[in-house]
Amino acid sequence: VTGASFVVFNGALKTSSGFLAKSSIVEDGLMVQITRETMESLRQALRDKKDFKITCGEMDAGDVKEYVDICWVENEDKTNKG
Repeated sequence: VTGASFVVFNGALKTSSGFLAKSSIVEDGLMVQITRETMESLRQALRDKKDFKITCGEMDAGDVKEYVDICWVENEDKTNKG
């Protein structure tokens, strides 16, 4: 679990890169590089206020994966105030 001050979603990752998606720490935030198709799905999920999971890592890495979960919450009192 990583806390971040901001998140950047970059939809320019090429499918030929061999990655499902890539995540990296940038200053005090998180940058997630995703394909254009994943970006379209993410935008729709945000419009619909639906949870969304991005699987990061190499396509042929097996079970070793990272995940970026975007979750909508009912009660903001239980979330990070920072």
